Amino acid sequence: MSAGRWSAGVIPYAEMGYWRPDYEPKDSDILAAFRITPQQGVPPEEAGAAVAGESSTATWTVVWTDRLTSYENYQGKCYKVEPVPGQGDQFIAYIAYDLDLFEEGSIANLTSSIIGNVFGFKALKALRLEDMRIPTHYVKTFQGPAHGIVMEREYLGKFGRPLLGATVKPKLGLSARNYGRVVYEALRGGLDFTKDDENINSQPFMRWRDRFLYCMEGVNRAQAATGEVKGHYLNVTAATMEDMYERAELAKELGSVIVMIDLTIGYTAIQSMAKWARRNGVILHLHRAGHSTYTRQKTHGVNFRVIAKWMRLAGVDHIHAGTVVGKLEGDPNSVRGYYDTLRLDRVEADPVKGLYFDQEWASMPGTMPVASGGIHAGQMHQLLHYLGEDSILQFGGGTIGHPMGIAAGAAANRVALEAMIKARNEGRDYLAEGPDILRAAAKHSRELDVALSTWGDITFTYESTDTPDAAPTPVSV
Repeated sequence: MSAGRWSAGVIPYAEMGYWRPDYEPKDSDILAAFRITPQQGVPPEEAGAAVAGESSTATWTVVWTDRLTSYENYQGKCYKVEPVPGQGDQFIAYIAYDLDLFEEGSIANLTSSIIGNVFGFKALKALRLEDMRIPTHYVKTFQGPAHGIVMEREYLGKFGRPLLGATVKPKLGLSARNYGRVVYEALRGGLDFTKDDENINSQPFMRWRDRFLYCMEGVNRAQAATGEVKGHYLNVTAATMEDMYERAELAKELGSVIVMIDLTIGYTAIQSMAKWARRNGVILHLHRAGHSTYTRQKTHGVNFRVIAKWMRLAGVDHIHAGTVVGKLEGDPNSVRGYYDTLRLDRVEADPVKGLYFDQEWASMPGTMPVASGGIHAGQMHQLLHYLGEDSILQFGGGTIGHPMGIAAGAAANRVALEAMIKARNEGRDYLAEGPDILRAAAKHSRELDVALSTWGDITFTYESTDTPDAAPTPVSV
């Protein structure tokens, strides 16, 4: 290879050393699994080598300056290509990157390297980053969640159950005072949190400072009425970092336990806000606004499990991660994989959950997954089963749309949750018995009875567009 490597002109990527089927990845390598769809006539090994090359050191022709480096160390190495079951034109290319290619503690640099240029490469019809293995050596250069699941529960004094939330509706158009009324009613009714939605910032109908003041008045009154710690996710997303810091500082001065940002602010801004949140003792909530523009399609983009890993490294305490049963995209197996990635300290590779690599988090605190979008009290048994205890269940319309009012909607959710937790703790099969458990609880709660009558039969049953390639093997009985 060495003689041919220095022949002038254009050489296939595989011949330049980016296809290395004999390579054994080091413990310190960053590993990536790409779904590649090569153009007709392009061998999958050459396509995998091209991805490895274009996401590391290669360009389209030989350059003599490679002689000035230890180029073999800096090359991305495609060490395995496997066909995707049932998809004749798709392959999974496994690529290893030496740790020296990446700046410590920088999501911006990591992503500029891995997904920076290669997604526009002509030799590929489509390309998707399915998963990454972040080695402990690199994990330890990041702050991680500003507080984490355990510390958040201690801040709030809430244990043994999922937390309950709601997005204020309508999310656009309310005056600041009416917005604050929604916050108060929902929190006094039994929720732990209310929240701004992704596109509430500082519009003409409600400037951010006015919203913050009225929302925190609602939070404080609800805390006084219930004796519980309450919170409202004040969205500090803005045009500049200076604006975001100004908004976050006022939220802290007003006593808010939590602030919120949108994924659309970018990786550098997210990491900056995570450092601010840790420094100031404020929980950081991330709305994954915009993610589906590149995570939803099966063959091109970035899988959400990768975004989940990046955001845990970046340092957010919460992130929206799917509901399974709601109105938004969410295959059950994939969502389980996302939740494991966010919460567990060690995550084992599991093709059924779409997890390509073992992932060690080296005691990095967990990020709390948030479920929101078209969920209601009648699904409480399914939500607890699929999403587990360390999650936040946000019922927007399923709180504010209650026929008896906002506080009644919140009460219905709280009664449903506590009934389901009690059944679980008693050892009952709460998933199978869920509807019966809810009906029994509704005999003692008019609010829950009305909620079940209103929404009990509502489902959003559509085939997921993004599912793991592996399926459980049927077992003969």
